[in-house]
Amino acid sequence: MSSDKPRQESQGSPYQQNQDPFGVLGNLPRTIEIAEDGSLARIIDQTKLPYELTFIDITQWERMVEAIKRLEIRGAPALGIAGAAALCLFAANQCKSSCVNSFIDELSNVSDAIATARPTAVNLSWGVRRAQNAAYLAANKPASTIDSIKQALVQEVHAIRDEDEIACRAIGSYGASLFSYPSNVLTHCNAGSLATAYYGTALGVIYRAFTQGNIKCVYADETRPVGQGARLTAWELAQAGIPITLICDNMAASLMAQNKIDAVIVGADRICANGDTANKIGTYNLAVLASYHHVPFYVAAPTSTFDWNLSEGKDIEIEQRDSGEVLAKPIGGVEVFNPAFDVTPASLITSFVTEKGIVKPTDLDLLSRN
Repeated sequence: MSSDKPRQESQGSPYQQNQDPFGVLGNLPRTIEIAEDGSLARIIDQTKLPYELTFIDITQWERMVEAIKRLEIRGAPALGIAGAAALCLFAANQCKSSCVNSFIDELSNVSDAIATARPTAVNLSWGVRRAQNAAYLAANKPASTIDSIKQALVQEVHAIRDEDEIACRAIGSYGASLFSYPSNVLTHCNAGSLATAYYGTALGVIYRAFTQGNIKCVYADETRPVGQGARLTAWELAQAGIPITLICDNMAASLMAQNKIDAVIVGADRICANGDTANKIGTYNLAVLASYHHVPFYVAAPTSTFDWNLSEGKDIEIEQRDSGEVLAKPIGGVEVFNPAFDVTPASLITSFVTEKGIVKPTDLDLLSRN
């Protein structure tokens, strides 16, 4: 199969088919896959959704980094897998070293470039470091070879992917317990299967609650300026047969004032030790509105998204995006401010939903100790 080219959805995929435990996602493919020998990765091109489901086959680490920067693949947990996969591609196809020590040195040099492709989502650097550590451990085994290190990298990528899918299922099950009657839920950006290994975090909760009869309607913010809510979440929920209403970002307050929202649930890109949470720009707005209108505000995320080394939100590096995302054509004399994320203070978050359970912001030390 050709490399680094968009591909239409096809039959006979060499990749593992999904098993949807809650029976709502149907045949939705995985966001990212990697071949058994680590030489090829396939991603859903999310810039083409919702009108075209295509795949990009990637063989070089630089192209994976490009895909990350272009938002062809996005979502914190998915970026963790993509970062590890990029290192795997380098090892399989591009590293020219003939001895173990120089092979490890080359991996280290490439790792930093991959890990910093997007600075805010902690899972990206986390995934790269996990793969890097797997390579180090393999290199330090007796009679280690370059081939054994490559295989260790592939196994680690698959482990990261599988662990994330298991975490998303658990998040869905725990989070569904928050809903005891048919509810109207508001979500922002896309924290679904497209943002994870499979199934999703915030949408994982919605999927599970829906199967239990406790989702009446999901309201999705369009999520300007890139429109992840309009392009991705609305499409994904519609594919699953879940009642979905798309709204403009500035309509949330009106819905809450009319008592049409029972809960807000979002994902996260980085969560500090004190609970301050970086997520897609506009999340902070929703948290303020939810607090004012006494609507519970939940953050669903795996523990891999918690950064215990950062004490509070002011320490998070916020990615600045290109002005072209806001203005199709430049306007003379007009500057554009386009941060990709904002930080929601822990005081505005009702609870975190993780694969280990539901915790209050004041109880996060329970997670850090496990």
